Amino acid sequence: MNEKLLFDSDFLARLEQLQLLSKKTFIGRTAGQRRSRKKGHGVEFVDYRNYVKGDDLRYLDWNLYGRLERLFLKISLQEEDRHIHFLLDTSRSMDFGRPSKLLHAKRIVAALAYVALCGLDRVEITAFREDLVERLRPCRGKSAIFSVFDFLSRLEAGGATGLPASCRHYRMADPQPGMVILLSDFLDPGGFEQPIRNFLSRQFDLCLVQVLAREELEPQLAGDLRLIDAETGQAQEISVSPRVLKRYRQTAEFYCERLRQFALQRDVTYLHTLSDEPFEELVLRSMRQLAVLG
Repeated sequence: MNEKLLFDSDFLARLEQLQLLSKKTFIGRTAGQRRSRKKGHGVEFVDYRNYVKGDDLRYLDWNLYGRLERLFLKISLQEEDRHIHFLLDTSRSMDFGRPSKLLHAKRIVAALAYVALCGLDRVEITAFREDLVERLRPCRGKSAIFSVFDFLSRLEAGGATGLPASCRHYRMADPQPGMVILLSDFLDPGGFEQPIRNFLSRQFDLCLVQVLAREELEPQLAGDLRLIDAETGQAQEISVSPRVLKRYRQTAEFYCERLRQFALQRDVTYLHTLSDEPFEELVLRSMRQLAVLG
């Protein structure tokens, strides 16, 4: 097992006090074990509300109608069988950075998976490159975190990115509806728009985590260089000047902002993180501010 993925007991205890926040309620194919904060027609009665035309008549309280001669619906806490899908980019470009983008992304998956498992959510992890490559089958319960650690520790970066094809094939495999947490640098020539649309068309609750290295946004380069694409092997000769660096930084910032705006306009959660960002602060502060965790 990769020791770098492990967390100390104090951090794990703090994670156990949190839960993943979803914008949607998902009723699974099996009986739920997780108590939702949302109200609906579940098991435990909590309140009444006035009947509105079109409501399900099965939930009317006829005893109350007999006393007050008014129609009220019984409201209860729903039980969710929530499925959390992690899609992790393991292409060669994710091996860049100190620490690497892939290691940072693995740690995010491990932390969020532990929160989900403690909340009795069902967790599934799939690694992708040009296409889907490895999968941890759905698991549940706090003890399953050891399977998560083992799976993540085996993953290595390699190959080209195939974000559109991977997301399309995952969606076509008819996964159980739920929350999709997609972690990638999103540096794919095929773009990010169609993968997002594909998941939204199936009513998934989507969260994007863009992981970049600081050197990708703030490169410390100068002079005549020969740059080689880590995934394609293609070379590009370039003369780096302050003006070129300025244009590069503006282009990189514009790309990230375009992704953020595309997500925001579609009510998709978007989190931007650098691989050298303090990890515990990211999880316990930034993710709570974005209502990923609560």
